[in-house]
Amino acid sequence: MRKIEAIIKPTKLHEVKDALEEAGFISITVSDVKGRGQQKGIVQQWRGREYCVDLLPKTKIELVVREKQVEEVIELIRDVADTGEIGDGKIFVLPVETVVRIRTGERDEDAL
Repeated sequence: MRKIEAIIKPTKLHEVKDALEEAGFISITVSDVKGRGQQKGIVQQWRGREYCVDLLPKTKIELVVREKQVEEVIELIRDVADTGEIGDGKIFVLPVETVVRIRTGERDEDAL
């Protein structure tokens, strides 16, 4: 099993969520986060003065999938979240040792 964490632009959340659901990946966790990548923030103006916003709002999507589903999820997220502009985000894949469903006690792939 693998945990996939995708950091995407907030404006792409609903499209990505809908695409994941349509592909059968219903169980996800979504968090509003702030961060920065290579762009190191943006310069904006307010009342004639420039200021730097160096932590930009992003959305983090997390889901745990079977190992054989990892590439499918990666490609799905990339296809939907890609705008071709800097700041589109990143996808991280991490190993998962154990999953336990609290209500039933089911473990690992049975708990997914």
